[in-house]
Amino acid sequence: MTVEIGKPAPAFTMPTDGNGKVALSALKGRNVILYFYPKDDTSGCTAEACGFRDAMPNFSKIDATIVGVSKDTVASHDRFKAKYGLPFILASDKDTGVAEKYGVWVEKSMYGRKYMGLERSTVLIDAKGVVRGIWRKVKVAGHVEEVLKAVEAL
Repeated sequence: MTVEIGKPAPAFTMPTDGNGKVALSALKGRNVILYFYPKDDTSGCTAEACGFRDAMPNFSKIDATIVGVSKDTVASHDRFKAKYGLPFILASDKDTGVAEKYGVWVEKSMYGRKYMGLERSTVLIDAKGVVRGIWRKVKVAGHVEEVLKAVEAL
């Protein structure tokens, strides 16, 4: 399954850091930046998370909620969040069900070995639950600024 711009975003409910949970239905009325990343506390994922962290004042002004999603456990998210002072939700998609719904659980290749993994991707969902932006195979440099401009344009 994949998501399409202009179509309703697939529903989800996931456990989060701090033993909480997040559901798309509970975020109606807010713009949602749902960003998928491969692994807590790795170089690219840390750079991306810190980029969103540093831009939080700008996202807060435009009523946007950021949700980071990976396969990592809630305990791992708690450590990652504390280590870098991340002020947004980190959700655990341990069984990859949400990643599959969003089309970001894909075959990857490293050193000739093929395996399944999370593709670094971001989906922008508007206040009505409609997909307004999709970024696939994200390169971290400049990505947060690009997402911020897209949210501001809504």
